Amino acid sequence: MENKKFDFFVGTCVIESEQMCMDVAGRLTEIFAKYKDEVNFSYKGSFDKANRSSKDSFRGPGLEKGLEILAKVKKAYGVPLITDFHTAEQAMKVAEVVDTLQVPAFLCRQTDMIIAGAEACKKFGGQLKIKKGQFLSPEETGNIVEKANEYLPKERILLTERGTSFGYNNLVVDMASFQIMKSFGVRAIHDATHCVQRPGGLGKITGGKREQILTLARAAVAAGADGIFMEVHPKPEEAKSDSATSLPLDKAPEIIEKLLELHRVVRNG
Repeated sequence: MENKKFDFFVGTCVIESEQMCMDVAGRLTEIFAKYKDEVNFSYKGSFDKANRSSKDSFRGPGLEKGLEILAKVKKAYGVPLITDFHTAEQAMKVAEVVDTLQVPAFLCRQTDMIIAGAEACKKFGGQLKIKKGQFLSPEETGNIVEKANEYLPKERILLTERGTSFGYNNLVVDMASFQIMKSFGVRAIHDATHCVQRPGGLGKITGGKREQILTLARAAVAAGADGIFMEVHPKPEEAKSDSATSLPLDKAPEIIEKLLELHRVVRNG
């Protein structure tokens, strides 16, 4: 059966502390409670940011501690979880706790990652979300779907548009990609915060264009995106990862409402 609800994957970029996860997840749960009939909300937090520009960048609590924190969030608020995994060996352990396994963009062509994630999701009843690499055309994601579909039905496979490299330190979003990726029979998600990054734009850290997040997200919803992935933070300027593109948590209700207003128009159009 087609998933009629709009997907929102929202949380902090990296798990900074257990208390922050609890606070952010609690606030987001409150925000999304009014939309329970039209939205699937999953809480996001990364236990490891393995693809940092500098070896000195904060990476997170690691696999064991990170999954422990996420499990506490799930128990406290009853929300589904999403997190990245970075090696094929991590997939089964992550899938025991997390409902949506996410393959990072740089790893989207790694067959072992796709197969391991799909097998883990099959075993534990989760879904596999793959970010389209910045170097990949939307047409090529059909190969990714084909790999995952050997183990998972297409309704449990998601592709994500997170921008395409446009010269150095810049990304653009091809709005046609949502229609193309959906043509493979899977849901297509817009990564609202990563697509406005300036990769390596600040030397050893990533820059970004936060002011463009809502504009591009609206365009993506209008183009047929099935959901939104975005990262929020209580104080973005103090975030330990992706501070330039994380949205202020207190702005989340307004942004979510604006995107859902547009989605209702598109859905009923």
